[in-house]
Amino acid sequence: MSDGHKADEIVGRGSREGADLFRQWFQRLTEAPERGEQSAYVFVMGSLAEILRVFDFHMVFPEINSLQTAVRRVAHEYLNAAEDYGYSPDICGYVKADVAMQLQGGQHPMGRIPRPDLAVYTNACNTYIKWAEIWERFYRVPCFTLDVPGSRAASGRTWPGHRDFDNDVHYVLAQIKELIGVCEQVSGKQFDIDRLRETMGHANTMSRSWRRVLALNQNVPAPFNAVTDGTVYLGVSNGFRGTAAGAEYFTRLVAEMEHKAARGLGTARDEVYRLIFVGVPCYPIFRRFTEMFTEHGGAFISSTYLWFASGGTDLDFQYDLSRPLESLAEGVLLGVRDAMDSMFFQDQRLIAMVEPYQIDGVVYHPIKSCRTTSTGMADNRRAVLAACDVGSLFIESDMMDKRVVSEAQLKNRIDAFFEGLANRKQMKRVQA
Repeated sequence: MSDGHKADEIVGRGSREGADLFRQWFQRLTEAPERGEQSAYVFVMGSLAEILRVFDFHMVFPEINSLQTAVRRVAHEYLNAAEDYGYSPDICGYVKADVAMQLQGGQHPMGRIPRPDLAVYTNACNTYIKWAEIWERFYRVPCFTLDVPGSRAASGRTWPGHRDFDNDVHYVLAQIKELIGVCEQVSGKQFDIDRLRETMGHANTMSRSWRRVLALNQNVPAPFNAVTDGTVYLGVSNGFRGTAAGAEYFTRLVAEMEHKAARGLGTARDEVYRLIFVGVPCYPIFRRFTEMFTEHGGAFISSTYLWFASGGTDLDFQYDLSRPLESLAEGVLLGVRDAMDSMFFQDQRLIAMVEPYQIDGVVYHPIKSCRTTSTGMADNRRAVLAACDVGSLFIESDMMDKRVVSEAQLKNRIDAFFEGLANRKQMKRVQA
């Protein structure tokens, strides 16, 4: 293969292969009931994939299913159906889309989502627990809540070796052992510690690779767009966590990003402004939403969404396979705690990224559907601006409901934001 053909094959490979993996994933979910295979409903913040795969449960992520309805421009049909059923317009759009899908027998734009045999969730999002109660009422399935201790304060995080951290690990470990018993009862299969080591090994490979991919966006231009490309990568990190396919995907993704970085190939045709995105993207007009930034030369270098929704894959943590259960408890504690911190205590991490990633601006995107991710953004913004010389934009829309998304208003605010960034760059050149 010539160098030119090789370059054509590798650039964009992550997005192509990610889309293909997801088509396969939804196909397997569609076929699971016919094969007599069981499914577990889980969430992106603390899926416990490493445990559930030991028992051959298919992983169903209702958040991913719901956002896909918005990306494919049919979310309004699901939201209207759930509201007609009696759910308030004020609650999480992901929940309403999922409820409507359940009422329609699992019908989804990508296939048919199977009924759950088990639901497993953490306390990372306050909506998770009430959401799972809906499945419990619909299907009378076992629901397991993993209670993960969060940070007591922005500066109160503890680490291995600290008494509080070690106590928290023991607390999480006891619950994981309880979950194993529930899985054995539901699946009829015995727990296999060697299979757990296997899934954890694949998770280690994925985590190492994901960390490398994120770091490579320090390059100018950035090899990938953290909002568009990043959403694909994020989906694979959740749907294929603990699998050989997921580990291989991210290994190949690193190769693509290193290829692009070495040759100065960026995600944007003309990268002028380097941005961080805070919050959940606007999926009802996903393509147009990102175009309103890229047409000004704006490139999203990072996104808090890639932190809190990655299940801990973005952390510099590797499981110790010689002590799998204890190490899994440590990883779950660190991952879920970091997910919560990435929503509530974002400012220090954002501040730390400004210089090494050469950030020009931070875009805050609070949304109607999710108070959890939106709460505190205004305070966070003030803290970042007090510490860093960057521009900022505060725009509101939604991740699901197109009724509260005004493209014209968003464009006006975004255009003004880039005018401000241009003025800032001009003033810096004059001062230099």
